[in-house]
Amino acid sequence: MTAAAKNPNQQDPPPLVRHADDMEWETIRWPGETGKMLFHPTAENPTAPNAGLLRLEPGAHHPWHRHDFAQVWYILEGEFNIGGKICTPGTMLFHGDPHCEEELHTATGGMMLIVQYPGPTTQGRPIYDKRFNMDQRVALDLERTDI
Repeated sequence: MTAAAKNPNQQDPPPLVRHADDMEWETIRWPGETGKMLFHPTAENPTAPNAGLLRLEPGAHHPWHRHDFAQVWYILEGEFNIGGKICTPGTMLFHGDPHCEEELHTATGGMMLIVQYPGPTTQGRPIYDKRFNMDQRVALDLERTDI
């Protein structure tokens, strides 16, 4: 079979391929969290998802807050108390748009695969800059709900 027969739409772009080992861990805005966002929105591709690994140290947490984008989390390692529910490896969480993220705590630490993407209802887009690639974590205004 020829390449043209396999892919009659040759104008379709090939997939982007990245490996987590080729990236450094980045500072995330929440205490005790680092991440490797293998894909994220850019000026050239503003609708790309934030997609990658989120690593949480023992004791890491984040407060209740809300977003206009959608996201999926898949727990790879550790145990998480998310809104009073214990979530362990193999647990998948789906947050539609808009959504509220429940308070999250982990005593064990762990790792998640996360995919954040533009909300089909709100068209809200995930934010990469100033949330994932921080030089230094900043103090959060926990009174805000849109963080």
